[in-house]
Amino acid sequence: MKPQKQRTIGKEITLTGVGLHTGENVTLKFLPAAENHGYAFKRVDLEGEPIIEADANYVVNTQRGTNLEKHGVKIQTSEHVLAALVGLEIDNVLIELNAPEPPIMDGSSKFFVEALEKTGIVEQEAEREEYIVKDVISYKDEATGSEITIIPSDTYMVTTMVDFGTKVLGTQNATLEKLSDFKTEIADARTFSFLHELEALLEHGLIKGGDLNNAIVYVDKEISETTMKKLEKAFNKEKLSVKPNGILDNLTLHQPNEAARHKLLDVIGDLALAGTRIRGKIIANKPGHYVNTQFAKKIAKIIKLEKRNKVPSYDLNQPPLMDIHQIMDMLPHRPPFLLIDRVLELSDTHVVGMKNVSMNEPFFVGHFPGAPVMPGVLQVEAMAQTGGILVLSTVPDPENYLTFFMKMDNVKFKQKVLPGDTLVFHCSLITPIRRGICHMQAYAYANNKLVCEAELMAQIAKKK
Repeated sequence: MKPQKQRTIGKEITLTGVGLHTGENVTLKFLPAAENHGYAFKRVDLEGEPIIEADANYVVNTQRGTNLEKHGVKIQTSEHVLAALVGLEIDNVLIELNAPEPPIMDGSSKFFVEALEKTGIVEQEAEREEYIVKDVISYKDEATGSEITIIPSDTYMVTTMVDFGTKVLGTQNATLEKLSDFKTEIADARTFSFLHELEALLEHGLIKGGDLNNAIVYVDKEISETTMKKLEKAFNKEKLSVKPNGILDNLTLHQPNEAARHKLLDVIGDLALAGTRIRGKIIANKPGHYVNTQFAKKIAKIIKLEKRNKVPSYDLNQPPLMDIHQIMDMLPHRPPFLLIDRVLELSDTHVVGMKNVSMNEPFFVGHFPGAPVMPGVLQVEAMAQTGGILVLSTVPDPENYLTFFMKMDNVKFKQKVLPGDTLVFHCSLITPIRRGICHMQAYAYANNKLVCEAELMAQIAKKK
């Protein structure tokens, strides 16, 4: 799949509303941001206008929404804004707030999506980084039974399954097949609450923005006259009653499975905190902000580890760019000292080679016969031979040249290389090739791990 470019918004745009939990008037401003900026919140009401990046490591509380904190500065209920940005495939935006939480609007992402679309979405130069899921990754909260799993897929897909053990809500499912459907299928799904939760929130004075009629209330118990009066006051309604479908009549459902769709919206917003676009299928069973953000942390950690190991992905089943015969036409080495079998990629600045390490390698006869390990020096030699292909490809008659080592620096051996391993070598130029001198950074990988790295310098010389 062709790499996509990063995107930001064309101009700034402002929204105003009320914070759900604080009841305060809030102004939110979306501003364009530079490439690789990602999502970040800026508190313009505080001294120094501190910035909090949308990062799973800053999650401090998930009781009533996903709340972030950095150096004592807080952002509450970040998920609906982040879901809108992911849903519109926008990569870089600064979100300015003059309060700790974004306006709740109608409890969905709809108004954020509409505002962002008005700005005109702009493509940037840098390529979008995407984490391509290759293995099944899961996180389960044993206490609640909530579980999120991601499996390989060609696109980012999300399925949520919701079951709160209540008759009124029952079991609901929702699926987003592709992000381009977010605006029409998911964005307008509003937040919901059960009556028993709402009573507790009202008792503790934790729900002050409720007069916006921005929450679907599922009545999961008998409702007393006193509670009804409190609700009428909180929702700024003269008269409230319970509809036949078991919801308070302050709102009408957009879809029968609006609750499952809203949970899907939350999953998308919370997983934005992983900090990288994901290509895989999410299956979330009874998702909530705690399990969502723990999963985002787990994904972020895996991405960081893979980045550190810089494991590239190559389809070893494709026909190679150069087979062993073409390599021998170019390199002067011969078995048993020819240590690359194939060349997979070659450009002006990099080369990728490969070697299948078999039990029949002559060096295994003496290098620990009882526990064979490929000598580190031969791994370095194999990387150098791969680099030799890069430098010899710059001359019209490579068969008339030999390649000699000049120096090696920062050589590190990370993992053992054993019989049966497939080694992949990636060499890229540190400086342009001049006077036949090649200075390159070389890496060797096996089993999806970095096994060896080195800075190598070699020179080609004409045969006498």
